[in-house]
Amino acid sequence: MRRFGEESPPPADVQRAIEAIVALLEGEPRDLTGVVLDMERVPEFNRRVYAAARAIPPGETLTYGEVAERIGERGAAQAVGQALGRNPFPIVVPCHRVLAAGGGLGGFSAPGGVDTKRRMLAIEGAGTPALFV
Repeated sequence: MRRFGEESPPPADVQRAIEAIVALLEGEPRDLTGVVLDMERVPEFNRRVYAAARAIPPGETLTYGEVAERIGERGAAQAVGQALGRNPFPIVVPCHRVLAAGGGLGGFSAPGGVDTKRRMLAIEGAGTPALFV
C-alpha cells in the first residue's frame, strides 16, 4: 500500500486474506468466509446474491436458479448470473461455486475465466468428473 510516497504493508487482516487466497490458488483448500468485505457501494440485489454464494460451503455448488430461489427471487437466474459477473470480490465471494442449469460451468469473470473456475472447483473437491474434462 502506498501512502504519501512511502510503502507500507497492508493491514494484518488484509495480509491474512491475501495469504489465504494465494494458498487456495496453490491448491490448499481454504475457507474465506471470515474475510470482511466492504459492500457499501454494492447494489442490494448483488449483496443478497453474494451472501448466498458465500453460504455455499467449499466442495459444494448451486445453480444460478437455486441461488435466485435462496434469495427469494425465483426466476431471476439470469440476474444472478449478471450480479456474479460483476462480483468485485472473486474467490472471496465464491462465484465459482455457482453453475449453469444442468451442471454446466457457466461463466467466470475472474482472470483465467472458466479454466480458473474449473481449477477452483477441483481444489475444493466439488462437482463431477465431467466438470474437469
